[in-house]
Amino acid sequence: MQWESWAAFWEMGGKGGYVWWSYAVTFALVALELVLLAQRRKDTLKRLLRWRRAVGKDKEAGGRIPAAMEMER
Repeated sequence: MQWESWAAFWEMGGKGGYVWWSYAVTFALVALELVLLAQRRKDTLKRLLRWRRAVGKDKEAGGRIPAAMEMER
């Protein structure tokens, strides 16, 4: 499509509000997803570190690692 001016492009025949609002909502949701993904990664890394420390203490004390926490080989 060709537009007569930038104003016409932004208005999009009277439907620009819907178009640009949908782009804004999509961008916001993608940004939120990236933030939540980063938080989840950080939390998972913390949990793994705590698990490794707990497993190390159990091994040093001669304890057995619970089956659910053993690594598959």
